[in-house]
Amino acid sequence: MTRLLGTWEASKKAVSDYEYNCGYCGILVGPSMRYACSTTTSQKRETTTYGNILLCPKCNKPTFIRNNPKEHVPGPMVGEKLEHLPQDIENLYNEARSCISVNAYTSSVLSCRKLLMNISVAKGAPPGKKFIEYVNFLDEKHFTPPDSKEWVDHIRKMGNEATHDIPSIEKEDAIELLGFTEMLLRFVYEMPGKMQKYRK
Repeated sequence: MTRLLGTWEASKKAVSDYEYNCGYCGILVGPSMRYACSTTTSQKRETTTYGNILLCPKCNKPTFIRNNPKEHVPGPMVGEKLEHLPQDIENLYNEARSCISVNAYTSSVLSCRKLLMNISVAKGAPPGKKFIEYVNFLDEKHFTPPDSKEWVDHIRKMGNEATHDIPSIEKEDAIELLGFTEMLLRFVYEMPGKMQKYRK
């Protein structure tokens, strides 16, 4: 993660005892600088702060945090950073993670669904097939762990709901689905990549 160059004008020194997970660089930080959204009453001179824009000391990027009701945008990245992924697969996986961090849960599920198709095609399935055929391809060619077809099919079904049904996807469902997708990526790419490194 490259640091944002420059200096934020008119920002003020942040409170030193506050910590948060930066949604950009993924590190637990104490903010260096901040902007506060607040009001001060004219009679008692009491200040009420409604929210803060906190600047990460590591990457210099802004995070909005409000305590009541709780809001943190972008939120911490969900899921683990994975190694040995092809670039297009890695980009799509990180897109699914980023969608959750900005509360775009339906978009995250759609990205996970698309990942199934992309993995299948990358592993030899012909393009232009029905989606269920990609799920079956992964299972038949043993790219999924034993007894995992059910949760791979769950990704497909949730993706169908996100595509065709009116209700939006809930946060818990999106996080669960990302976890299943992460497991599949570990099995298909990360574990073989690590073994290849050890063979060398």
